[in-house]
Amino acid sequence: MRPILMKGHERPLTYLKYNKDGDLLFSCAKDHTPTVWFADNGERLGTYRGHNGAVWCCDVSRDSMTLITGSADQTAKLWNVETGAQLFTFNFDSPARSVDFAVGDKLAVITTDPFMELNSAIHVKRIARDPADQGGESVLILKGPQGRINRAVWGPLNRTIISAGEDAIVRIWDTETGKLLKESDKETGHKKTITSLAKAADGSHFLTGSLDKSAKLWDARTLELIKTYVTERPVNAVTMSPLLDHVCIGEPQTIKFMLLVYLFVLFLDILFYNLYCSASRKYIYDDLLNFDAGPQHFIFYFLFF
Repeated sequence: MRPILMKGHERPLTYLKYNKDGDLLFSCAKDHTPTVWFADNGERLGTYRGHNGAVWCCDVSRDSMTLITGSADQTAKLWNVETGAQLFTFNFDSPARSVDFAVGDKLAVITTDPFMELNSAIHVKRIARDPADQGGESVLILKGPQGRINRAVWGPLNRTIISAGEDAIVRIWDTETGKLLKESDKETGHKKTITSLAKAADGSHFLTGSLDKSAKLWDARTLELIKTYVTERPVNAVTMSPLLDHVCIGEPQTIKFMLLVYLFVLFLDILFYNLYCSASRKYIYDDLLNFDAGPQHFIFYFLFF
């Protein structure tokens, strides 16, 4: 394992995202400036300037042409990946916490935090092929729980939206009607805040991490609980390998965290590392590289041979 240290942010990192091809890495931080890197050597390619608050989340289109970011400045922005130009700004009445492109990149889901008398909300926006035709209206707005929604992603075939957050409940929503279809059972589900949610590459199942010291694997259609992974400390980040039967769980341990990699088909621990405190962990698409983003403002890049 050969590490590469990448320095580009001035404040703690909040999120990492690979493009579909796995050659670009996008990072978000509290310093207002999303950044893009070459994934093979850690070279910084550029930054996206325009936010006035911490940037909590990002997603990139399948063709790596468009980036979407959500920020504490109560906006979500669309960017040209290559030039860094702002394409459009979605304005909200509270911070934008989570963003996710739908399959096909014609829609995006954006969640907003509760603020004053406002509940959390899930906004579905139409994404125009030509930026000149882009509008700010919402196709659908779902009223969320009183607590914050930490993550919302598209379900199989864009027919549903899966959300999770501070109230420890996973919800599945119908994207046509806005109807709440399913909620996780309080007995078998998480008991504390869900901090992270990651989909499998084929969208058939997803993984959640929680402050209740566990991560759970769910069926994306039925919300059936498949497996619970118990850890010794609260889980603050989870991800899934797109190629292998591995899940990756990050848990804080003062200035360190334990990275647990599981073979989720056999449910056996297969790898255990001591690394640094994780804000977000993402597998690269070819499954050979791994990144760790932490509050020390660096990205640690690990090449596995």
